[in-house]
Amino acid sequence: MSALPTPAAPAPSWADGPWPNRYAALGEPFCVELAAAPFPEARWAAVSPGAAADLGWPADWWRDPRALPAFTGQAPLAGMRPVATVYSGHQFGVWAGQLGDGRALLVGEAASPGAPDGPRELQLKGAGRTPYSRGADGRAVLRSSIREFLCSEAMHGLRA
Repeated sequence: MSALPTPAAPAPSWADGPWPNRYAALGEPFCVELAAAPFPEARWAAVSPGAAADLGWPADWWRDPRALPAFTGQAPLAGMRPVATVYSGHQFGVWAGQLGDGRALLVGEAASPGAPDGPRELQLKGAGRTPYSRGADGRAVLRSSIREFLCSEAMHGLRA
């Protein structure tokens, strides 16, 4: 009598991670772990097929019911460790001392099979107030966010 065939394991999903976060592993004084301020009525405005392809994600990854809550701060995916990073440098031509992510959270890294220079960091922009917001609300203006998205897509197109 022959054994029954073992059922195939389900294919891993883009949402299964892992979501390593080398910056979070450094701990304080390099970053602060905190949750994003959620957008309860969020909806998709645009997605980047090129970025999805670079990450090895399916073109329709954003249709997964976990995607919108994960990338709007409502429900991070298992393994994500959102952090606001602190750094120093020049701002407006003057040494500014301590700076940091005032409106962005680094949620983890995604493997990028199409990129020879390694994984890609994933951030939530406009994720809410952080210790480095300097009195601002930590949100992102829609007009500026659209401009950043369009410029990112244009630069991605120049890469080919």
